[in-house]
Amino acid sequence: MPTHRSKSEKHAAAKLLRRDPYEVLSVSRNSTDQEIKSAYRRMALKYHPDKNANDPEAADMFKEVTFSYNILSDPDKRRQYDAAGFEAVDSGSQELELDLSSLGAVNTMFAALFSKLGVPIKTTVSATVLEEALNGVITLRPLPLGQPISKKVEKQSAHFYAVTITEEEARAGFVCRVQSSDKSKFKEESVKTGKITSAGMYFLGFPVYRLDQTMTSMAAAKDPDAAFFKKLDGFQPCEITELKAGTHFFAVYGDNFFKSANYTIEALCAAPYREEKEYLRAVEAQILTKRVEISKFESEYREVLAQFTEMTSRYAQEMQAIDELLKQRNEIHASYTSAPPMKRSTSKSKNKGSFKEAKEEDEVREKRSTTRDRSKKKKWYNIHLKVDKRKPC
Repeated sequence: MPTHRSKSEKHAAAKLLRRDPYEVLSVSRNSTDQEIKSAYRRMALKYHPDKNANDPEAADMFKEVTFSYNILSDPDKRRQYDAAGFEAVDSGSQELELDLSSLGAVNTMFAALFSKLGVPIKTTVSATVLEEALNGVITLRPLPLGQPISKKVEKQSAHFYAVTITEEEARAGFVCRVQSSDKSKFKEESVKTGKITSAGMYFLGFPVYRLDQTMTSMAAAKDPDAAFFKKLDGFQPCEITELKAGTHFFAVYGDNFFKSANYTIEALCAAPYREEKEYLRAVEAQILTKRVEISKFESEYREVLAQFTEMTSRYAQEMQAIDELLKQRNEIHASYTSAPPMKRSTSKSKNKGSFKEAKEEDEVREKRSTTRDRSKKKKWYNIHLKVDKRKPC
């Protein structure tokens, strides 16, 4: 008879069969973020369910590729895995990148609901859009430098733009930025100012950093202190720091759940912004220095916090002990002025007895005094007088 295994046994067996994420994505351990991302997109497109209908092996491979990328794309989880393997990574909290185009209407509604509630849900570009881009079956719109273009992109669709820069413009630096008046989320780092959300890609000839705040927001929900110390962990260098002269392609993808998104895209040459470039380089260098300082400060803070917690606990205990001793002292003082009821009744009976005895003694004394007086009167009135009763006085 075939043996039936419980869910826990099957889960444990699945853990044993998990492959090394680097092996799954066919990358080395010292691969850059861009190399890992490129490998993931290539394999995700190969095994995507849209292209492999009714193929369970491809579906399993797609899940394994996604699971491996979720580990290696997160700097913190990648360090944990490199140090101690899968045991150090909480697989239950792994974020999955969802392809909204592959979800049904009901699942899309649930995903939108969770996103509204503040649950971070990563979404990936539709496999159809990626395949069209790789095969060159797309419509290219020209994007002249310094001329903003405003459009509306439908959900799970993309607009592609072609930007041509000269050798001089390439050396000076290049910026492509997008703004949206809707509550949009950009794949790149974005900033919300009032009702406008903006994001940019900067190619300035030196390392430019982006700030991924996803893991910071998740850490904040669990531990505000941890969120503070991890705030700069998501400060990572962009994969490409400069563009060569020629034509480059940019895309705006409609990542909304249900509706289209209005946006404005603009390409700029960074030549007029020389001071801004130098200021950006100096500020980012200070942020990197601060990240090292915060990392060292965390151990000191944790140590002092542990001592503070211990002292606070002792403070509460000592305060309780002092209050108890003072309470006992007050009770002792009060016992001198208000004796217990039984003792008061005993002393009262004793007082009554003493009063009775004193009264009896007074009566005896009075009797003795009366007797003495009578004896004296007898002696006084016992004088023998001869009275002739026949003669009146």
